[in-house]
Amino acid sequence: MHARTDLTTGQLLKESDKESGHHKTISSLSKSSDWSHFITGSLDKSSKLWDTRTLTLIKTYVTERPVNAVDISPTHDTVVLGGGQDAMNVTMTDRRAGKFEAKFYHKILQEEIGGVKGHFGPINALAFNPDGRSFSSGGEDGYVRLHHFDSDYFNIKMLFETQLVQFLGSDVAG
Repeated sequence: MHARTDLTTGQLLKESDKESGHHKTISSLSKSSDWSHFITGSLDKSSKLWDTRTLTLIKTYVTERPVNAVDISPTHDTVVLGGGQDAMNVTMTDRRAGKFEAKFYHKILQEEIGGVKGHFGPINALAFNPDGRSFSSGGEDGYVRLHHFDSDYFNIKMLFETQLVQFLGSDVAG
């Protein structure tokens, strides 16, 4: 069990099942623009979406790399995760083996919808622009990169909304 206590009073706020939480260090946390939920990234190679009010686990996104940075799009149902292998091992492996790519997932369907390469070290910071038309990434390689979305990114929203309506329709009918 994981216990959460109020640091000022010491009172137990919430105790959750160990299976729902992360199994290694949480390396990043970001809130949604309406503060209704937040996302955590962990060295256990996963990211989790939580309800802010109840601290209930909503979704889990699993990757093949430690997650150092996360963010939630302010305008789309997408989340972005970044990380990569430990920086001390970077010089011993090929750049492609480190998996230094920002990965995008559909927030509800949990499907990977794309990725952006560019860093040659672990990604340690990610942030969407408040207008949702771009995002920035900062890496162990010392670079901060600003990435602008092309029109295909905005078309993904319509594609997934259609799939979600079909999914929910079949779920209700079944």
